[in-house]
Amino acid sequence: MKSLVLRSLVLACCLSLPIAAHAAKPPASTLVDTKFEAIYKAEWDWRTRQAPSWDEDSDNSGRTPSTMLADVGPAAQAKRLAYLDGVLKQLDGIDASKLSAANQVNFAVYRPQLQHMAAELRTRDYEMPFNADSSFWSDLGFMARADLRDAAAYRAYAARLRDVPRYFEQQTANMRAGLARGFSVPRAVLDGRDVSIAMVAELKDIESSNFYDPYRKMPGTIPAAEQETLREEGRAAIREAVVPAFAKLLVFFRGDYIPNARTTLAAEAMPDGEAWYREQIRKYTTLDLTADEIHAIGVKEVAAIRAEMDGIIKQVKFEGDFAAFLAFLRSDPQFYAKTPQQLLDRAAWISKRVDGEIGKLVGTLPRGRFTIVPVPPDIAPFWTAGRGGADTYWVNTYNLPSRPLYNLPALTLHESSPGHALQGSLVREQGDVPDFRKDYISAYGEGWGLYSEWLGKEMGIYETPYEDFGRLTYAMWRACRLVIDTGVHHKGWTREQALAYLRDNTALSEHEVTTEVDRYISWPGQALSYKLGELTIMRLRREAEAALGPKFDVRAFHDAVLSQGSVPLPLLESQIRAYVAKAKAAPAK
Repeated sequence: MKSLVLRSLVLACCLSLPIAAHAAKPPASTLVDTKFEAIYKAEWDWRTRQAPSWDEDSDNSGRTPSTMLADVGPAAQAKRLAYLDGVLKQLDGIDASKLSAANQVNFAVYRPQLQHMAAELRTRDYEMPFNADSSFWSDLGFMARADLRDAAAYRAYAARLRDVPRYFEQQTANMRAGLARGFSVPRAVLDGRDVSIAMVAELKDIESSNFYDPYRKMPGTIPAAEQETLREEGRAAIREAVVPAFAKLLVFFRGDYIPNARTTLAAEAMPDGEAWYREQIRKYTTLDLTADEIHAIGVKEVAAIRAEMDGIIKQVKFEGDFAAFLAFLRSDPQFYAKTPQQLLDRAAWISKRVDGEIGKLVGTLPRGRFTIVPVPPDIAPFWTAGRGGADTYWVNTYNLPSRPLYNLPALTLHESSPGHALQGSLVREQGDVPDFRKDYISAYGEGWGLYSEWLGKEMGIYETPYEDFGRLTYAMWRACRLVIDTGVHHKGWTREQALAYLRDNTALSEHEVTTEVDRYISWPGQALSYKLGELTIMRLRREAEAALGPKFDVRAFHDAVLSQGSVPLPLLESQIRAYVAKAKAAPAK
């Protein structure tokens, strides 16, 4: 997983590679491919120097581990923008129609990727470096999860800890600039967001800090005496640099940021907000849809899912209306774990049952495996119920009365397998594709995750009507996102309207309703990717089933979707239609 923390700027001085002379003139397609590949390889090398993964401390790349955090000051950001604009200008000189078929796909992924990166810098998004879901100070936790394998990696890690005060100073200056122009997280969602800062700022026991985690189990290849020296370096860095930096940030957050944050909610209420929100829609959905069009899609989906939910209420013979059924689900003890371990155990059981069924639906399965762990306590109060990646499925065990068991199958399918853990591992294990193809595109990844919840029905994972209602609650939740995100950021909805809409239409707990709405308010556009991605995949499956009839192979279809990596939705459509045409033309077996 890439950290959001950037390394100091290293500009590439040349984007074009020389082409060797040949006796015979190379085909035009070869020349264009070579030029394009030279551009993206040089840019990717530059990019990895901007945003290194903290696991480079233990990789085999040969790089020297970074001793510094990002230079996130305005001058460095301006240099990054100038570099990306230069790359985009080079891409203007590429005739994509002359590229090989593989590079046409690569180009269709690559160019929008750079355009969105440049747009973020152009609109100075770095002046709002946190939201209700994530933050630059919490992102440092990824650094503490690195697998450090030798003394040099530990010394580099301690040096990065020593650099936290400088890094926080730059972030604070950026946030002050954002406040000055009305570009901030809304005041309405800031209450309690200082807790994760305070947990470090008020730290008494240095060795209890997450930042000390790498020192708890050091490699036996490091001599014992040197291990203790390295541990003392770590303790000193946390005590003398990290804790004071968090304390200073806490004073700023409470005394300056919260009182001066904007009182509006809508993204469109910020400077150049209409254009900024349109860019968020394009980035997160990869579609050319307006806010009004997305809102209408959401309203239609809410109505359709509500009809299915009403059918389950009749099935269980519940005596009462929809609101009463939701109240029953939110309050009956049978639906809630009594201990954090019980919740984790149930998630593991569901995941293991999926293991026995997934081979029937997906042909190519990854070698990678994932673990299941609780969400760290410093971020748990404001995090989602769970989150997944190639290596880890995080289950939020904070506030157990807000974590209903009837939602757990859908959550597990989405975050682990066949959702993010499976899809993320397949991307990681993709063969000869450019590294930029392994970056995450929200509409594709979250669309697949939501589609994976529906696949639970085909696998028989939902064992009770209540668990199936939980699946529909999650589907409704994502449909509501289309309505709420556009309602808040385009139509002028209040926070109370948004809360009521999610509360009245889903069986999410009150805690989840609040944290989710605050997430949408402070992270415009991201919530749109889930349902729009899922609708695209479902539509493509229906098209494939209709076109192929008895030749339709669900495992082959899912392999075709997953083999794309992470791609914009229009490209996924064209690729899947090409797969269908090829399968249709193939002789029957």
